[in-house]
Amino acid sequence: GQVKEGLEDLLKAGFIRTIDYPEWLANIVVVPKKNGKIRFCIDFRDLNKATPKDDYPLPNIDLLVDSTAGHTMFSFMDGYPGYNQIKLAAQDQAKTSFTTPWGTFCYTVMPFGLKNAGATYQRAMTAIFHDQMHQIMDAYVDDLLIKSKTRENYINILSQVFDRLLQYKLRLNPQKCVFGVESGKLLGFMVSKKGIEMDPSKAKAIIEMSPPTNLKELRSLQGRIQSIRRFISNLAMRCKPFNHLLRKGVKFEWGHECQASFEKIKKYLLCPPILKPPILGEPLLLYITVNDSACGGFLAQYEEGCRIEHVIYYISKTFVQYEKTYSHMEKTCLVL
Repeated sequence: GQVKEGLEDLLKAGFIRTIDYPEWLANIVVVPKKNGKIRFCIDFRDLNKATPKDDYPLPNIDLLVDSTAGHTMFSFMDGYPGYNQIKLAAQDQAKTSFTTPWGTFCYTVMPFGLKNAGATYQRAMTAIFHDQMHQIMDAYVDDLLIKSKTRENYINILSQVFDRLLQYKLRLNPQKCVFGVESGKLLGFMVSKKGIEMDPSKAKAIIEMSPPTNLKELRSLQGRIQSIRRFISNLAMRCKPFNHLLRKGVKFEWGHECQASFEKIKKYLLCPPILKPPILGEPLLLYITVNDSACGGFLAQYEEGCRIEHVIYYISKTFVQYEKTYSHMEKTCLVL
């Protein structure tokens, strides 16, 4: 039922059309959404294998988040319906053909699942907002952010961005848009005038985790910790006991030392630090620490007008085997 309805919606919107005797043909894939609806996807693996890679870069998430924090007012917006806002060249539409119980169709707009869809969309956003990006707004694929240093200028900035949206007939998803807020979630981080905070849901997921009982669960834990690594001081040293279990040939035994380290990380996440974006033109402070197996450090700056330090970024690294043979001075130079 939902699959046929989704197909009919795409036809009514003009996003797909019927096609006969296509040279390429793919199957449909139904992906359930959190709201109970479905996402209508196509398995483009064969087409993607034959497609050259577009290396157009996506924005660096850390730099984007750093440039956003410190603003007073934000709007978070979502492009609708995402990639479908970009039309496909007529000669390439047949390559996106797919089969269903109700016939064979192809896309007239860029669908999800194509190898270079993300890069193509990002290139379009950069071309459209080239003079506004990194100033009053930013775009990470179909996620749009408007930012203002003051409340007084917020409406004017919002108007400038919406004029550009109207000019290029870009649409937004009202259910995923938030306007005129003082803080919000951006690419997995919480940003506000105060700075950059850890997403509480990420910390909660780790705090509520049970101790890993096998390698698969340990890798899941490591993945969650790595997603918030910029907030955790000396992460490599904190994780050393259970990082050892990931080595090839090491038997998995979650002992007392592993559990103690896990509990310390949980305790740390109960009150994570708030990071500040760097202030251009001001001196940076770098603190480092080195031991036999790992190194760590953090970048900081003094707050404007006083000698109070604020942290910008935590870094850490576990030494590989040959690096462990370095002298203390060589390890220190490696950190730098």
